[in-house]
Amino acid sequence: MSMLFQFTIGLVFGGGLLVSGMSNPAKVLNFLDLAAIRTGSWDPSLMFVMLGAVATAFIGYRLVLKRPRPLLAESFQLPTKSDLDQRIIAGPAIFGIGWGLAGFCPGPAFVALGYGTSASVLFVIAMLIGMAGARMLAERQPTLVTPSYE
Repeated sequence: MSMLFQFTIGLVFGGGLLVSGMSNPAKVLNFLDLAAIRTGSWDPSLMFVMLGAVATAFIGYRLVLKRPRPLLAESFQLPTKSDLDQRIIAGPAIFGIGWGLAGFCPGPAFVALGYGTSASVLFVIAMLIGMAGARMLAERQPTLVTPSYE
């Protein structure tokens, strides 16, 4: 049953990406191109998509975390780490650079595979190679122990 819920949630998410235009790299790049404000070609519509997503997540987390446990799991899986490290800084930076250059991020890129364009196929292949490379690099790094001052 859990798999059915996950599949349904994935379909709803993918449908939302299609309807909002987030899977169209040209629309995303028109949103990210702030210099286009002067020329009048800037597309602010994705700002509303992002605001809707943030509002939905904010309300959803508030409601869900009031429950004693999730509906389909034994316990909540929440992060316990709160300090900043190189991976927390580098990951979003690489994500943002890739998003700005290609107009894709992981979720919309998988949805865009349905268009059958070479750009989406190449992006997903490069993304998967990059993810595998990052994982291999992370596994080779020694674990840093930070001193505790408690």
